[in-house]
Amino acid sequence: MPVTSLPLETTVGRVALRVADLDRVAAFYRSVVGLDTIRDAGDSVVLGAGERSLLVLERTPEMPARTRDEAGLFHTAFRVPDRAALADALDRIEADWQLTGASDHRVSEALYLDDPEGNGVEIYCDRPESEWPTTDGRVQMDTLPLDTESLRTEASGDDGVPAATDVGHVHLEVSSLSAAREFYVETLGLGVRQEFRGALFVAAGTYHHHVGLNRWKERSAPASGRGLAWFELRVPGREALTGVRDRLREGGVDISETDDGIAVSDSDGIGVRISWA
Repeated sequence: MPVTSLPLETTVGRVALRVADLDRVAAFYRSVVGLDTIRDAGDSVVLGAGERSLLVLERTPEMPARTRDEAGLFHTAFRVPDRAALADALDRIEADWQLTGASDHRVSEALYLDDPEGNGVEIYCDRPESEWPTTDGRVQMDTLPLDTESLRTEASGDDGVPAATDVGHVHLEVSSLSAAREFYVETLGLGVRQEFRGALFVAAGTYHHHVGLNRWKERSAPASGRGLAWFELRVPGREALTGVRDRLREGGVDISETDDGIAVSDSDGIGVRISWA
């Protein structure tokens, strides 16, 4: 089992995006991704699955667009519970949008696309953990072609994602893998699950990854424009949150309090919220 200081039950919670055209982006996440509107407050929309909030969209037309050199979001990864739900997502994408990729990662099967403002989206389903290839305690992911023809045969025709859908992981583009590792592993307490080809994958417990970090586009500046505002890690209970808060303070991280937890910034200025479930 990988070394980790976060509880094994830690999961990814919500992801918040700053967008210029809120109506258009929200419509995409409803009709193409298949999320439901949970709350519409005018300048912000919360979408999710069942009663679970997954995505917060904030209208910020006054902010500049993210530049080519800025760190930030690579993709938000929505995890559906089974292959039928993934096949339904493929049908929606091919009917109304543009698929940018489809991959078999050995641990999961995944579809890739971009939202109307260029924010990356992954929709995926996991294979059983017993089938994940591992070596010396690390998971062995790969990027292989996905058999989309086989996938299409499992579609059920649902227009939305199942209620069990969540955000399985968040993948970030960073300016320095060593600085990101210092924050996410040494300070925050996630464990390394795989390193390869300019990327680092970290998680609590034995999950293949809760956070992906890469240098593939050689980003070099802190996050400051539209796009990812923050993402959330959820820990099991107030005591676990206190432990994370203490660890971050010992690491010299500036902490802000939120209604249900704390907020910090990583080495690229990306917001990370830790809350208790």
